[in-house]
Amino acid sequence: MPLKFQIYLCCEKGGEFTMIEKNMLRDRADCLPPVTDEMYEAFNEENKSILNEFLDNSTHLSKQSVKQYTSALRIFFNYVKDYLKNKPVYEISKRDFLKYVTFLQNHGLSSSALKMKKSAVSSLVNYIETFVVEDDVNYEKFKNFTKGLPVISANKVYEKVKITKEEYDFLIDTFISQEKYLYACWVAVSFNTGCRKEEARQFKSEIANYPFPDDKSFIDSHKIRAKGKGADGKVLSYMFNREAIKYVKLWLEKRGYEHEYIFTTKYNNEISRVSEDWANDLCTRIISNLLNRRINPHIFRASAATYLMEKGVDITKISKYVLHHESLEVTQRYLIRDESEEKDSIF
Repeated sequence: MPLKFQIYLCCEKGGEFTMIEKNMLRDRADCLPPVTDEMYEAFNEENKSILNEFLDNSTHLSKQSVKQYTSALRIFFNYVKDYLKNKPVYEISKRDFLKYVTFLQNHGLSSSALKMKKSAVSSLVNYIETFVVEDDVNYEKFKNFTKGLPVISANKVYEKVKITKEEYDFLIDTFISQEKYLYACWVAVSFNTGCRKEEARQFKSEIANYPFPDDKSFIDSHKIRAKGKGADGKVLSYMFNREAIKYVKLWLEKRGYEHEYIFTTKYNNEISRVSEDWANDLCTRIISNLLNRRINPHIFRASAATYLMEKGVDITKISKYVLHHESLEVTQRYLIRDESEEKDSIF
């Protein structure tokens, strides 16, 4: 049995596996410990109050963003409790916040993680400036302590390497040979539609029954909620080609039960949609070991766009109909280009 298959089976059975480091550019940061409810209760009462008020009034944020902001703001106020004598937010200075950002940087967080945590605090501070200062005497001297700090320099934890068509075929063949039809279906849908992992969770089984028009090479999915502001986000549909539909039908045929959604699991006779972290785990524990480099779900989205570009599809069409971006500039950042061919043409 090939070594990659052995690694795959070991991971699948819950055995030990080696974290792939091949395309890592620096060491991973340890996750910041979660702020428990008990830790939260020790926060300054004013900080708890303004945190809850801000979150209650953040109707412009998506459900996922609210979750991220809640975590980020709890981490911030826990720092305030541990290192700033639990002072109320209206006494926090710019110097205090710089120390907090430095604390996060020293912990080794990526620039994207730093920016998200800084953005959460900045949003809270903007809310205070706009809605609280005029109504609360405690905030009469409040100043925005998030402005004027040094810009967070971009860094990367790992080098993004595209998934090639040959690697895609290898993954499909591997999962089919091991009768892991759910995994094959996810790989096929992700690579061929360019959807995000959370969007994949929304795809319904009914898609397999949509008729293919004779003059079309794709069908449109039902409407789903994509990444965007507010509770509704951006409502759109994804194009499913015949390749994606082929493995959707295979999985639905093999799973042995009916369910509204495509991506489901069955444990102890209980059937449910895959969890929010399921695709991350699949990529980390299985696919990364099969391809021998660090893979996450977002690499599939970038690889889908890159593969289409390399086939000669107009990038503006990829941007509009596959990635559903608002601007071409964003799409350009998604593409994983092979610089070797460009370099070969220099001399």
